[in-house]
Amino acid sequence: MTMWAAVIGSPIVHSLSPVIHRAAWEQLGIDGWEYRRAEVTEESLPTFIGQLDESFRGLSVTMPCKQAVMPLLDAIDPLASAVGAVNTVVPSAGMLAGFNTDVTGIASAIRRACSHSGVPVPSSALVLGARATASSALAALGELGITTTTVAARRFGGPGSVISAASRLGVSVEQVMWSDVSAVASAAARADVLISTLPAGVADPIASCLAPREGQILLDVIYSPRDTALRTTFEKAGGVVAEGTDMLVYQGAAQVQLMTGRSPDPAVMRHALEAELERRAREAGETVHP
Repeated sequence: MTMWAAVIGSPIVHSLSPVIHRAAWEQLGIDGWEYRRAEVTEESLPTFIGQLDESFRGLSVTMPCKQAVMPLLDAIDPLASAVGAVNTVVPSAGMLAGFNTDVTGIASAIRRACSHSGVPVPSSALVLGARATASSALAALGELGITTTTVAARRFGGPGSVISAASRLGVSVEQVMWSDVSAVASAAARADVLISTLPAGVADPIASCLAPREGQILLDVIYSPRDTALRTTFEKAGGVVAEGTDMLVYQGAAQVQLMTGRSPDPAVMRHALEAELERRAREAGETVHP
């Protein structure tokens, strides 16, 4: 029986999870396992979960399944419950257990950027966006000691609300409407770290209104394309960029630990990820960064 794990979601064809998980498995000496991509929508998710058998060793869960998978599981880690999103599913004693490693991914990426640049760990924050990744960002900021965070979004209610997550996490949220550009810029000016959880391009209009200061930290979860408008604005101003790729690597390393019981070397996963991003950039005719 071939053991396997997979990343699920939609669209899934460009997911980099197979790259970092396979690199981790090779480093750990795990042979004969398969890591797959599976196109799974909210509608097809129950059937997919129902067909899992004893050969399955774990799922990396991406959108739109991070919240939809929760009712289908037997047990959910308290942190994932509080965040309101699961990005990792593993078999446990005949049951399916859900976890959230995005939180450690975000916190670890920020800590690494602070360590490398010699700036202190942030004590205030602005989060752009209000869905699942924003909720994970709130939890990560809580781990860094930030208990009140400003969140800028078009709307704050609805399923997977960041406001509901904040209540469960025991942290406070100050709401700023995305349409109030001056209020968003003012909140950004006060924050030690800005975390954008928005899809590619959505934050571009606000970037030109920001005036980052030297040592101010940015984590844009978008890593392809790498040079987002937010990143360019921060780099020109002498800001510190926490890499979105680091978030991916650290959350993936935590997933490997949950799926295999062994701790991989994040540096090996990072090297494999950067090599794949460079390969894709060359294929697309884009500028390749060192």
